[in-house]
Amino acid sequence: MKKSALQFRFRSISRQSWRFTLGLLAAGLMTCTPSGVIAQTETDPQTLSYTQLLERVDGGQVEAIEYDPKTKTAKVTLINQSETPYTVEVLPEHPELLEKVRQQNVDYDVNPSTDNSAARSLLANLVIIFILFLVVFLLLRRSAASSGQALNFGKSRARFQMEAKTGILFEDVAGIDEAKEELQEVVSFLKETERFTSIGARIPKGVLLVGPPGTGKTLLAKAVAGEAEVPFFSISGSEFVEMFVGVGASRVRDLFRKAKENAPCLIFIDEIDAVGRQRGTGIGGGNDEREQTLNQLLTEMDGFEGNNGVIVIAATNRPDVLDSALLRPGRFDRQVTVDLPDRKGRHKILDVHARTKKLAEDISLSLLARRTPGLSGAELANLLNEAAILTARRRKEVIGQSEIDDALDRLTIGLKLKPLLDSKKKCLIAYHELGHALLATLLENTDPLSKVTIIPRSGGIGGFAQMIPDEENVDSGLYTRSWIIDNIIMTLGGRACEAEVFGDLEVTRGAEGDIQQVTNLARRMVTLYGMSDLGQLALETPNGEVFLGGDNMNRSEYSQKIAEKIDLQVRTIANNCYGEARRLIRENRALIDRLVDLLLEQETIEGDEFRKLVAEYTQLPKKQQEMVMAQ
Repeated sequence: MKKSALQFRFRSISRQSWRFTLGLLAAGLMTCTPSGVIAQTETDPQTLSYTQLLERVDGGQVEAIEYDPKTKTAKVTLINQSETPYTVEVLPEHPELLEKVRQQNVDYDVNPSTDNSAARSLLANLVIIFILFLVVFLLLRRSAASSGQALNFGKSRARFQMEAKTGILFEDVAGIDEAKEELQEVVSFLKETERFTSIGARIPKGVLLVGPPGTGKTLLAKAVAGEAEVPFFSISGSEFVEMFVGVGASRVRDLFRKAKENAPCLIFIDEIDAVGRQRGTGIGGGNDEREQTLNQLLTEMDGFEGNNGVIVIAATNRPDVLDSALLRPGRFDRQVTVDLPDRKGRHKILDVHARTKKLAEDISLSLLARRTPGLSGAELANLLNEAAILTARRRKEVIGQSEIDDALDRLTIGLKLKPLLDSKKKCLIAYHELGHALLATLLENTDPLSKVTIIPRSGGIGGFAQMIPDEENVDSGLYTRSWIIDNIIMTLGGRACEAEVFGDLEVTRGAEGDIQQVTNLARRMVTLYGMSDLGQLALETPNGEVFLGGDNMNRSEYSQKIAEKIDLQVRTIANNCYGEARRLIRENRALIDRLVDLLLEQETIEGDEFRKLVAEYTQLPKKQQEMVMAQ
């Protein structure tokens, strides 16, 4: 911001200087205007020709003549004349006029006019000199600014905050209690250094925060500085790396030099994987400049010179690509995992962000936290902000449940579009989505239904059946074989319902994403999870190399014969689940027709209402019955 302000001020001064120069130039040009031009603007006097002047002199009618050799003119005063003298243009050499004047005893005076040419010439020269001086001054000033930037090219771009507090404390960071407990010791090290050093304890030099994006790593680092009441430096790893050799290393040295001058203090390096990737592997387009910068960072953290009182906190979501020398004790002594918040953590995060929001009294943050598993703190903050925007757009005073629901759907699924008109397409979408919703309600191990709707969304989504993910499965990642099988059946419920109602020839491409998800789950069951007839074998290894696209690529470790068996097992699982889905749809066809009529009328059915309707026709699983009884 300061640089932009200086540039704007410099441009303003330059524009004013040029305007002033142009003004002076115009004034000089006006001053240097020839006298003949000025004379033309004045009132023309009475004139005589040279011949008429000679005749008047011979006739004794001339009383006096005043000659101006500068303008080559003469002012003639006639006898008994009270008007303005006549003006006569006279030749430079006029002996005949002088002879006649002596004969007639006429008063003849030579009176040269004032010569301003020298003053005009001097003024014009001064204007030109001033313009040249101004141009040279502007060029020198620009050159000085460029040299200053060159001298500061290797300086650190860290945003330095000298306040005793960053304005953020641990109480402002919710949902990551385990990480806060780990960093509480760092705060104690910074505030009570002597208590640890007196018994021989060494202050940790670095803490690495590892976690998905949006979990609060940067906010947590600011909270550590705020709790310890120490200066706070923050810089991104990408700001160290430049195309010029030596610049990154120079910025590292400058950053740590500033930190030592203000010790004890805290340095926060965000996205450290931009500069701390493994050396010599070529991963991520490695280059010598990045490696030189990393070497300088390693030296500053634990090299020949100590950094007493300076603690480095770095953040990354890719710890697997960091150089091993950077992760060893003495540099980053601790690695703190900042995971996605659990249900209680999400509730606390929503409480923090709801302080500045006007919520309706019937809004339950606990229920909202239950409906948002897998969302990070940044996503939860964005959720409440989107709800507030929708409230203002609808000209309401407080945020209601409808705004919360619409904001959640917009963030997780897409922007709501205009409802479809009554048509075959709308009816087909209704049967497809109800196939998912009904099987999610009838199967024992699927996640409970949140709602089913046929209101289209951006991205080509004609409707959706939304589930509430099981908290235990999301947090632990331990999905059972029965859960996977039931979810494959539920995922194929849309295609199965289309086939049972409209026939195999009328199925649409709406199940394209469902089939891809089923194929992925079935293949993982066979090749990774050991949940097939091939036995407890890991036939594929997830490849985490960056230049191959991360976990999206798998490395095969089997023969062609095993590959054929894998394909057979995957196809068998998918076909069996599809057959089970069609059986359940066939047995509950009357219920589906009633639900379709209701969905076409309401366009959205909430999960609680849906379970009540299904319970009137069939026996629900135990978990679903408990949810109905709890309403």
